[in-house]
Amino acid sequence: MSAANAAGWRPTMGDATPQGATFPTKSGDYGLMLEEPLSFEIGGREKCGVDLDDPQGAPVAGLPLRKAAPDLPGLTEPETVRHYTRLSRQNYAIDLGPFPLGSCTMKHNPRLNEKVSRLPGFADVHPLQPQSSVQGALGVINELAHWLIALTGMHGVAMTPKAGAHGELCGLLCIKAAIEARGEQRGVILVPESAHGTNPATAAFAGFKVESIPANAAGRVDLEALKARLGPDIAGIMITNPNTCGLFEPDMKAISDAVHAIGGYVYCDGANFNAIVGKVRPGDLGIDAMHINLHKTFSTPHGGGGPGSGPVVLSEALSPYGPLPFTAKTADGVIHLVEEENAQAFDHSQGFGRMSAFHGQMGMFTRALTYILSHGADGLQQVAEDAVLNANYVLRSLEDVLQAPFAESGPCMHEALFSDRGFADGFSTLDVAKGLIDEGFHPMTVYFPLVVHGAMLVEPTETESKSGLDRFIASLRSLAERAKAGDQSLHSAPHFAPRRRLDETLAARKPILVWKGGPTIPGTPSMSEIGGS
Repeated sequence: MSAANAAGWRPTMGDATPQGATFPTKSGDYGLMLEEPLSFEIGGREKCGVDLDDPQGAPVAGLPLRKAAPDLPGLTEPETVRHYTRLSRQNYAIDLGPFPLGSCTMKHNPRLNEKVSRLPGFADVHPLQPQSSVQGALGVINELAHWLIALTGMHGVAMTPKAGAHGELCGLLCIKAAIEARGEQRGVILVPESAHGTNPATAAFAGFKVESIPANAAGRVDLEALKARLGPDIAGIMITNPNTCGLFEPDMKAISDAVHAIGGYVYCDGANFNAIVGKVRPGDLGIDAMHINLHKTFSTPHGGGGPGSGPVVLSEALSPYGPLPFTAKTADGVIHLVEEENAQAFDHSQGFGRMSAFHGQMGMFTRALTYILSHGADGLQQVAEDAVLNANYVLRSLEDVLQAPFAESGPCMHEALFSDRGFADGFSTLDVAKGLIDEGFHPMTVYFPLVVHGAMLVEPTETESKSGLDRFIASLRSLAERAKAGDQSLHSAPHFAPRRRLDETLAARKPILVWKGGPTIPGTPSMSEIGGS
């Protein structure tokens, strides 16, 4: 679609409005997308949504009595259901379209996974049940653990970490315990520029000093710079592979060998494992610890803050220091949950402690194992192949209209990286991202990684079809052309979303989170000040 002015521009995809029709200039009622008031504005606090008889008799002993009505809106059940259903229609979801968030791997969740996770014995299991009554659930954990070890070529696995950053912390605590067991003090963790942003934060949280290793012109770790920094104070390196530029690190084995030579350990951020699952075993590359985001690689629900799951596979050198609990199957076929009281019997007395109260995310374990078993080894290999194919299709389809800084570094892996170089003066990545909302797509990851100016990181994942990618590519191409041509309407996008563009800095620093009986809270901005309407 060629560039057009604000008055004549219409979305490329999904717009059936007749040419010449008048579009609303502000958010509000149009079509079936109604402006939704707050629940307090619907119900009000002066009424109740249900009929209650006057209390009879004396109050129950020990229970406090309210001195005033609760500060809640009085809604009937139909009003409540309709309110939240109308709100849900303003949400974007993976069941509506792609989430092209680079580095996040937001993909379709097979309904088979959900069906299995809801089976009796999985959905209603309690962590304090006797182990003899949950052998099936423990069997799921144990079998998933074996799959993760086999797929990564590692020696052991800690199943309890709840997400990626939690897994990073687990791996670093294993490294710290191993170093302390040798009677050494090593206080520095090296983190390449192309690593995930959580890596340096986790290393600092674990008590290490963090030092950066630069990337070379090809977007990979500068091996010579790394070797020059290695020394007796280095505890290890945290490296993301494939990295956040969407590139595989071809020097990974050389990096591991160099770090091991000075007595350090190698932590790999496995958030991008779906790009290499079934194709590369990290253990063969010298990795000592790596977390695996089950909710990314093996397709479990991923949004709203969780639930996640980040098991950490460990090398033979670090396995003795892994956390409790873990599962172990004895010769009699019984699966045990190894805890503090029986750790000695299972030769695991050096573990650094616990990462969580219980055994981990049972629902995530069940979904991930279902995904693995339904795909099989060959299917998992195809997952990686399709993820890489889709990302390269996006990269090569757009590199003529969007600057791709590492397009000459060879094929990308699971994600394609672009920059805002070449846009007209005053136009930025944010304009393109907001424009994608008008096109019916969730925006890609923006301004990350930091090594690329105005970064746009696109991960199509393996679950998107070619026709779906073609629609996305056509929209992104159109937006890039408009940004290059200086189309002023991009500055005010989105135009067709429930809300206009917000002042996101102000909205983040002064959010209005509490209803105070009026539209404005003293000292906080109004919606018009933030930019909404």
